[in-house]
Amino acid sequence: MSLHSRAKIRVVIAKPGLDGHDRGAKVVARALRDAGMEVIYTGLHQSPQDIVNIAIQEDVNAIGLSILSGAHNVLFEKVVELLKKNSMDDILVFGGGIIPDEDKKNLEAMGVNAIFGPGTPLDEIVDYVEKNTKLIR
Repeated sequence: MSLHSRAKIRVVIAKPGLDGHDRGAKVVARALRDAGMEVIYTGLHQSPQDIVNIAIQEDVNAIGLSILSGAHNVLFEKVVELLKKNSMDDILVFGGGIIPDEDKKNLEAMGVNAIFGPGTPLDEIVDYVEKNTKLIR
């Protein structure tokens, strides 16, 4: 299969909740885009329902959530719940931001596939998304 005939990985990068700082999300979005993925950046202040609706409409393979406010347990869980409710739980969900180590296991148990903290090399995030998405045919 040639490079041009492969389906592109489609990713939503979202800022759930009331965070007003999106530099990290934009940097990750750019790195994924530079790696050849199609990236939909939702902008600030998205509700979990908005994020899932966009993921469904855009037929994405992955959702990246960025949060700095401390509401990650509630907001990430709601996104995962809504994906399951809409039979979209095959979408890779990963997160980043200021997330304490003690919360990471809980987030993974609820269905968040990976958490990337500040300072994670961008190629590590890109590689993870490339290796763990299921391409939608």
